This record gives sequence, C-alpha cells and structure tokens, in this order.
Amino acid sequence: MAVSSFVIAVDGPAASGKGTIATRLGAMFGLPVLDTGLLYRAVGVLTERAGADLDDPDAAGAIAGMLSAEQLDDPALRTRAAGELASRVAIHHKVREALLEFQHVFAAQPDGAVLDGRDIGTVICPEAPAKLYVTATPEVRAERRWKQLKGQGEDVAYADVLADIRKRDARDGGRDAAPMVRAPDAELLDTTEMTIEQAADAARRIVEAARARWKASQEAD
Repeated sequence: MAVSSFVIAVDGPAASGKGTIATRLGAMFGLPVLDTGLLYRAVGVLTERAGADLDDPDAAGAIAGMLSAEQLDDPALRTRAAGELASRVAIHHKVREALLEFQHVFAAQPDGAVLDGRDIGTVICPEAPAKLYVTATPEVRAERRWKQLKGQGEDVAYADVLADIRKRDARDGGRDAAPMVRAPDAELLDTTEMTIEQAADAARRIVEAARARWKASQEAD
C-alpha cells in the first residue's frame, strides 16, 4: 500500500548534520520540518525546571504528555545541557509514547513533511517513502558541536564535547526504547568529508530518487 503523503525521514547521531540537512530538504521540497530532538530536549528541560527526577519515567512521561509546539521555541533547548537532559529522558518508554502522537500528527500533513531524529525511519514513520541515515565520525561531529556551542557563547572544551558525543551515542544506541539504528531501507549519508553544501546536494539527490519511486507507486495504485 502506497503512503498517502511524502514523508522524508532523516535519522542519525548528534551533530551529524541531519538537522541542517532536514531544514535544507524542507526548503527544497516545500515541506514543513520537525526537529524531533527538540521534543526530547523540551521534556528534559521542563522536567528539570519542575524539580522532578529525570530518571523517573512517570514524572518525565507526564511532562511529555503536556508538551505544546509553542514550547519548542525556547532558546534553552539549543544548549549543551539540554542535549544531555534529552538523552536522559529519551530512554523512558512513557516519554516516547507520549511524544509519538505529536510526531504522527506532524508527519500526516497532506503534502508531506520532513522529520529528523533518531528513530523516524524505524519507529515514527517506518513507511516513509524517503529515508536517510546521516552520520560522521565522532571526532568530526564533536568539532562541529564544539564550534556551534562556542558560537552561542558557551565556554566548553573540545575534549568534553567529544566525551559527550560518545556518551550520547552509547546511550542512544543501547537504550531499550527505540534505539538509534539505521533502518534497513535508509540511504547512508556519511558527511565526514563533506561541506554542508555537498551533504545537502547528496541528500537532495537521494530524496529526488525516492520521490520518483513514490510517485510511480502512487500512479500504480
């Protein structure tokens, strides 16, 4: 059965470039974009602000269930600390269940959508017509994140950012709830040696090929 809307799933580890690529794809194909990582960052930040236990699935799940789109505009969600908080609450099944409907509604828009995260192609939108798994070496990803954080005014050492990246990779890939893995039908895009322009162009070509296949399946139905 063909999918009724053109969904682009962009997965990959932290600082792989998937967020920038997803944004570029949204602009190229005229589709709305959801950075699903912001959902988990928001839950982590709001859980901490509420004084609740980040390791308590019930507490974090309750906050996830009350999340609204307006709360995703908080600049605090872009910080290094928010990334660590997100990784802690994302291991909870109750958090993931609470955010599932939010993501499904976004993906179901008539013309389609672009979603980036860690389990879009495997859990959130397994039937997405276009799937990419964007990655790069931990060292390159750490350098990118370090430069981003420095640009935001955060005083942080590269070695600490690299340690964070490796810790998040281990946590995201080893969790029981929707672990970060490449979907079997996702195109691998390694951006280690690429500029953002090169990576975005490679992603565009992958998506254009997927869209052509999807349109053909739609016509066949």
